[in-house]
This record gives sequence, C-alpha cells and structure tokens, in this order.
Amino acid sequence: MGGLVGLLVVVVLLVIVVGWLIGIYNGLVRLRNEVKNAWSQIDVQLKRRHDLIPNLIETVKGYMTHERGTLENITKARSMAMSATGVEARGQAEGLLSQALGQLRVAVEAYPDLKANQNFLSLQEELTSTENKVGFSRQSYNDQVMQLNNKIQMFPSNIVAGMFNFQQEKFFEIAAPEEREVPKVSFT
Repeated sequence: MGGLVGLLVVVVLLVIVVGWLIGIYNGLVRLRNEVKNAWSQIDVQLKRRHDLIPNLIETVKGYMTHERGTLENITKARSMAMSATGVEARGQAEGLLSQALGQLRVAVEAYPDLKANQNFLSLQEELTSTENKVGFSRQSYNDQVMQLNNKIQMFPSNIVAGMFNFQQEKFFEIAAPEEREVPKVSFT
C-alpha cells in the first residue's frame, strides 16, 4: 500500500511539472505569435505609406521644378525601404524615408500654390494619418517584443525557452538620430 501511495505522489508531481512546462511553452508560443502579428500590422501601414508616396511625388512634381533632388531622394529611400528585410534594416530604411519626406515638407513651404492644392492636401492628410498609424503599430510591436524578451530572459521560463530555442526579437527603433531630437520652437 505504501509503494502505491509513493508511486501516486510521484505521478501527481510529474503531471504537475509537465503541466507547468506546457503552460510556459504555450505562453512563449503565444507571445512569439503576438510579436509576429504586431510586425504584420506595422508592415500593412508601411505598405500603405509606400503606396501613397508615388501619388504625392506626381502631385508635387508639377509645382516643384527646382526640387528634383528632394524628389529623387524620396524615390530612392522608398525603394530601399520596400526592399529592406529584418527589423533593424527596415527600421533604418524607414528612418531614411522619414528624413526624405521631412525634407519635402520643408521644401513645400516655398510653394504656396502647392500648399493650397486640394489633391496635395488630401495626400498629405492621408500620409500624416498613416504616419500616426505606423507610430501606434510600432509601439504595439515593441510592447509585444518586450513581453516576449522578458519571458525568454526570466527564470524559470528562460529554461523552457532555452530548451525549445526561443530567440529574443529586436525592437523597431528610430534609426535616424535627428528624429530623436526634440524640435526647437521659436516665436521670435
């Protein structure tokens, strides 16, 4: 009778340990899938951004005869961003594209007729809305990456993560240093 009770205790403990391991493993899988989903949300917004840029360039071209270099920079940056793979490379390429679009916004100030063009205003509004969605998606992605990376690094889930080769993900960060700077405001 004593041997049966001992065996039952061992089986119960084994079931608890296996259940605990399964729970940790499933939690890691869920977090990894949430990271992938968050990245796909960023990808959707970036594609929308890339799709808007040719229309913006065509609208601007007729007005900005002296800004050919700016438009070429945007086209090159867009091409690089569309072909970039991986979170780090994509972050750097998108940072360069944001920089090029910022140069366009500055150049537009010299063209009052363009600033009043309804098509341009509509495209600019769509692009601004898309930029905001990219920002929100990036924040969501980085939150999911942080949760996954914490789980991979923390004890005891780090043991299960190591056993099943779960890898930490990279954050989608701003690559252009000037985007990190606080804008200077002057009313003089």
